[in-house]
Amino acid sequence: MSAESVTTAAQAESSGLDTSGAAPGGRHLGLALFVIAAAQLMVILDATITNIALPAIQTDLGVSDANLAWVVNSYALAFGGLLLFGGKAGDLFGRRRMFQVGIAVFTLASLLGGLAPNEGLLIGARILQGIGAAFAAPSALALITTTFPAGKSRNTAMGVYAAMGGVGATVGLLLGGTLTDVLSWRWVFFVNIPIGLAVLAGTRSLVEAERHPGRLDLPGAVTGTGGLIALVYGITRGGDHGWTNTLTLLSFFGAAVLLVAFLLLQARTPDPMMPLRLFKDRNRWGSYATMLFIGSGMFAFFYFLTLYMQLILGYSPIRTGFAYLPFSLGMGIAAGVSAKLVTHVAPRLIAGPGLLVAAAGTFWFATLSPDSSYAGHLMPAMFVTALGLGMSFVPMTLGAVSGVDHLDTGVASALLNTAQQIGGALGLAVLSTISTSAADDRLPGAAAALYRGLATRDSALVARAGDALTHGYTTAFVAAGGVFLAGLLVTALAINGGRQGQGGVRVHVG
Repeated sequence: MSAESVTTAAQAESSGLDTSGAAPGGRHLGLALFVIAAAQLMVILDATITNIALPAIQTDLGVSDANLAWVVNSYALAFGGLLLFGGKAGDLFGRRRMFQVGIAVFTLASLLGGLAPNEGLLIGARILQGIGAAFAAPSALALITTTFPAGKSRNTAMGVYAAMGGVGATVGLLLGGTLTDVLSWRWVFFVNIPIGLAVLAGTRSLVEAERHPGRLDLPGAVTGTGGLIALVYGITRGGDHGWTNTLTLLSFFGAAVLLVAFLLLQARTPDPMMPLRLFKDRNRWGSYATMLFIGSGMFAFFYFLTLYMQLILGYSPIRTGFAYLPFSLGMGIAAGVSAKLVTHVAPRLIAGPGLLVAAAGTFWFATLSPDSSYAGHLMPAMFVTALGLGMSFVPMTLGAVSGVDHLDTGVASALLNTAQQIGGALGLAVLSTISTSAADDRLPGAAAALYRGLATRDSALVARAGDALTHGYTTAFVAAGGVFLAGLLVTALAINGGRQGQGGVRVHVG
């Protein structure tokens, strides 16, 4: 589930485009819908499809525990850090053109990722994928408003687009497991190539959007994204090489300088990438901060639970993918219920209890042992966690766009998605450091010891390593639960207690 899946109509209505025009009669609307839906699905599922393949990637390329998280984080940082920049580029140079550029870059990066001979090139390919996604995703939504006539046709397209955001994560988990099991982990990247080429071939069916005056905030993109990358690298390196390590300290110093420069630039630039005026409203910045915490805990949840199921319980990749179905079910149920409640109940009275339930589910995972059962432990804890998270998305989305000036609604909702991606990258960096440290306290080099024990059939070493790794994962789950509670605290203090009117914003839950 992505925050984007419940903000699509709000962004379309505020994109600054003419949303009343119809596409020319000769246009093939079915093809156009396929193109946009396939692109959205490809971008969203890529955030989860790689998770299932992580153990296979680590074994094949010899990726260290510290660097394994970068396979996930590099995509999230590039995608989240450049999402606003990509949207602005579409405004200036044409949505269809930037959509084509984004899909082309994403497809090329997928080819490079599948061919990567080492972790450095794989992480580089993931960064390139994130850049492509950042240009394609915001343009896709605006193209719906220019390609599909107002009314039933456009509403159907919006619903399909929103559904892709909702099912993307589930499809990614199932497809990632199947491809890794049947073929190779490399196919979680190769699968994007035929999809990307088909999308590019069909872009002629899309109607170009109106261009807007302005300029790209290139200094803002460089300082903002660079600062976040330096911060995440410092956190990761600190856990691996020590917090007083010279390069660790330089990374934190560089992050501080770049992020301060980013904020100063945003305050003084006439056409900023991230308008600071959006943070003046308490409900809005509270929604962004809460989504930052939600992303932090949720990314870590997928990461550590996947490693636990495959490395400790010995699940195959495809079995791991299907094991996540209760999570998808819980998210869908809770998001649907909260979408109906949000106009009758104060947002913090929905999101607050939701985050408390999510924390409870995550703390339940903190009681895992190397021989925990799926039916008695993993499945119910997964469902509870999903219910809590599903209740949090809709009220936070409406809090982010409610009361925003018409021209700023697209940016406001894009910022929510940015907060989720950046929060996920930061949270995973911190929690993976905590997990690795806790595991190594029990058995230095626990992951390497596990692989060594499996290779030599040393059951005693496998048991010791499994116990150490499980201790690391459960420690991370405790921290993730704390992250959700921090989000609950922000919700209680910053989000208002009044009923949240939708103000014309239509909510779609995939």
